[in-house]
Amino acid sequence: MSTPPLPVPPHLAGALAQVEQVIEAVEKKKVDLLTAPWVEIEKSIIKLLGGPFQPNVPEHQMIALGLAAAFGARLAKENGAFWFPSREAPEGAAMGFPEALVMLSPFAAVLEALAMSKLERLDEVSKEIRNSVAGVKFSGAGAQRLSPLDYQSLFDPGYVQLLAIDKAKLDGAFALAPDRLSIDLREALTRARQLPEQAKKQLEQQLAGSLGRLERGKPMVEQIAKAPRLGELVAHVFAATATTGSAPEELFTDVVFPLLFVGTPDKFPDLDGEELELVKQGIDPFVLFLEVTPYTYKAAEEGLMGAFPGDSLELLHPALAASAQPRLIKVSLATLKEPLEKFDAAKTKEAIARFSKQLEEKIGAAPKTQPQATEMLEAALAIIGDLKKIAAGPNQIVAVRRLTEAEASSDLALVPVRQALQGPRIILA
Repeated sequence: MSTPPLPVPPHLAGALAQVEQVIEAVEKKKVDLLTAPWVEIEKSIIKLLGGPFQPNVPEHQMIALGLAAAFGARLAKENGAFWFPSREAPEGAAMGFPEALVMLSPFAAVLEALAMSKLERLDEVSKEIRNSVAGVKFSGAGAQRLSPLDYQSLFDPGYVQLLAIDKAKLDGAFALAPDRLSIDLREALTRARQLPEQAKKQLEQQLAGSLGRLERGKPMVEQIAKAPRLGELVAHVFAATATTGSAPEELFTDVVFPLLFVGTPDKFPDLDGEELELVKQGIDPFVLFLEVTPYTYKAAEEGLMGAFPGDSLELLHPALAASAQPRLIKVSLATLKEPLEKFDAAKTKEAIARFSKQLEEKIGAAPKTQPQATEMLEAALAIIGDLKKIAAGPNQIVAVRRLTEAEASSDLALVPVRQALQGPRIILA
């Protein structure tokens, strides 16, 4: 079953309508942004901007968003392109192409064209994409059509995990040259006996191959600006001493941290009306437990994922500032310290059972349970158990790592590599 394309993001569609209205008011005629030549559209845009394009001016941003929607519509018509969610794209979504693995942020392309005062640049981008798609078709590599779900899995960093980072190991890895890191990786792969040979080959190609494209002999820290994602991966593989499991960000935000902050209350709100009707309709008691039970501990409501205060967030390493959207962020566990120390999985389950029993007494029948809710609870408890170990470990840096679904699915393969890299190197004669 194919996944339907994501509609044009509402804020882009709204901006497109606004730009069309403003142009019509200025030009006293309608200009079709989906079909008119960019050189003609630019004449109207110059009048709207009233000077050089300034990306930080809200009115200019609105114009850029509207043009991005128009550019996206043209790409959809010409190449069958579709929108997919992407948290790293400035507009919150990017475009993919079904016949070749090509990702584009129309908004970023428009920003570049406006900065150059050359909207015709968008025609050049379209031509480059057509050539890329044609090249894949000609090579025969594009037999399998890609869907929005495929792109989201590969490019949207919607998954999260927490890492314990050893600062000395991080600094040590960044001080080494990429060729030295490659040697260490290959040796670690040799020692990771539990990994299948095929997995070892794939990891060697991905990790050592990427490092091989950097300058030999020059410290990694001086080259992170060229490949910030690779710098983050080196930090993870060479310096992460413990990790939680990875899961969709929503699981952390809506289940893991609320479960921690709720704790194990002795009593629950007296429910009636709408909440009881939800129970009768089949909502799982665990879902309602999280929804209605007040927090026992104070959360960082305005912070990252409701758990990490905004003023405590830092880059894991200054060199990683090269990334426009860092995926490794140093956090403080201060808000989580007390709830983690007092967390007990058995007592948490017992509190949920008591809450369910209270619901049963209210509606006169046992509430229905849903397998998905049970899976969410077990996943959350496992992550909290991992996080509790990280918090109880030696004094080290804790970081939030964002990763794509594809990266999350292959993350288990990196565990034995990390262990081999950081463990004792015993050679038996």
